[in-house]
Amino acid sequence: MKKMVASLILSLLAIVIQAQEVVPYRIFNSKASIVSFEILAEQANNSDVVFFGELHNSAIAHWLELELAVSMQKRFSSNLVLGAEMFEADNQLLLDELLEKRIPIQKFEADGRFWPNYKTDYKPLVEFALANKLRFVATNIPRRYAAAVGKDGLFILNSFSADAKRYFAPLPILYDTSLSCYKSMQSMAMASGGHGPAYIVDAQAAKDATMAHFIMLNFPKEGAFLHFNGSYHSDNHEGIVDLVHRKMPKLKILVITTVEQDQLETLDDENEGHADFTIVVNSRITKTY
Repeated sequence: MKKMVASLILSLLAIVIQAQEVVPYRIFNSKASIVSFEILAEQANNSDVVFFGELHNSAIAHWLELELAVSMQKRFSSNLVLGAEMFEADNQLLLDELLEKRIPIQKFEADGRFWPNYKTDYKPLVEFALANKLRFVATNIPRRYAAAVGKDGLFILNSFSADAKRYFAPLPILYDTSLSCYKSMQSMAMASGGHGPAYIVDAQAAKDATMAHFIMLNFPKEGAFLHFNGSYHSDNHEGIVDLVHRKMPKLKILVITTVEQDQLETLDDENEGHADFTIVVNSRITKTY
């Protein structure tokens, strides 16, 4: 009898400890069921293009990006290509020179234009590509051209030189204005009373189209492309994803998104249905900036 009571107490204690366990993140599939990282990685390793939609200041997202790159490199070896919104197309030569070991990483970092959180969040990806001889594509439109579009609209890109046009998507840039990502951005711009760029949706479309263009231009026929971008660019299979799918409909595309929640046991209603996998990060996790 004493043994049964002791066993019951230990079982109850284990349940209490488990209930109090601090969980930094959980992963949900498209049916809002909790799954392991291994299941996500397995699906990624059976895809042609993987869009990892991140929260830019999430340490958990950046760690899982690296872990996914490690997993996919084991599957595809040198046929895995990395690409990122965080690197602009006119920095591709510099990135290539680094990966070809023609310049040291110190020179790369001195001469490049990087986001403020580059060293903590994106340098590990660059170092991983360097160590494993992977191609890394700078996919984003240079910010000076995006700013020009934000001010004057997409037509302004026609006025730039042929050399400049190498760094953004071929003209004319066409996009589906009915997609929710563009409609909601337009609604937010109107709600702000006109503050911000006059053509903010055009600027977003220029970024999406340019990233889609460089992904398709550098897609490995015998491998896979892993792209890192803010989740807004790929949520709901819109933005970059929609543009790639229209041109290359036979590709197997996997979309990951990242959100924050106060609780991690279920997916909040507003976070359901936006991606094939949703990484839910504990909202109390420290941000990288």
